[in-house]
Amino acid sequence: MESLGTKYIIGIDEVGRGPLAGPVAVGAFKMPADYKWKTFGRIKDSKKLQPEKREEIFNKLKILRRKKIVDFFVCFESAKRIDKLGLAKATRNCLEKALAKLKAKPEECLVLLDGGLKAPKKYKNQKTIIKGDEKERAIAFASIVAKVTRDCLMCKVAEKYPGYAFEINKGYGTKSHRELIKTNGLCKEHRKSFCKNIV
Repeated sequence: MESLGTKYIIGIDEVGRGPLAGPVAVGAFKMPADYKWKTFGRIKDSKKLQPEKREEIFNKLKILRRKKIVDFFVCFESAKRIDKLGLAKATRNCLEKALAKLKAKPEECLVLLDGGLKAPKKYKNQKTIIKGDEKERAIAFASIVAKVTRDCLMCKVAEKYPGYAFEINKGYGTKSHRELIKTNGLCKEHRKSFCKNIV
């Protein structure tokens, strides 16, 4: 898929678009275009992996990062910023910051994005792929690093706000989470624009 002159493939994915609480997170994952992968196998749907499997892969990716074979970065926008900016703009801000952190020249990159995401126009070699985390390794890895990092953050949020079981629901709109909101009201980590119909 990469074109002539492509040095890096960058995968982009976001997590936390649907949750009622916590930040949206965008993961950007950079790998050499010619890297020969010998481990991990095929990842059919990174979001459906068990948490333990995601963490296992994440830890292996951190080793490759320390060896400077790959690089990745996860950027967040808080619930407060999502309410202020809207989810689309907050996600776009995250995407641009995460890409910038990878410090790759746009002309050397093929950027693969999940779903409806788009990179800044200076990344001329880019492609949006529906269900990209099932089809492209770079997007799957971006999804995994974003998901694991966001889940860890939500466990810290759970310590601060113990009445909402964030360590279990991670801020998603589960039935038990909605019931806890009805019982305890909203906390600062809830996205007010998403919770109007609940409260």
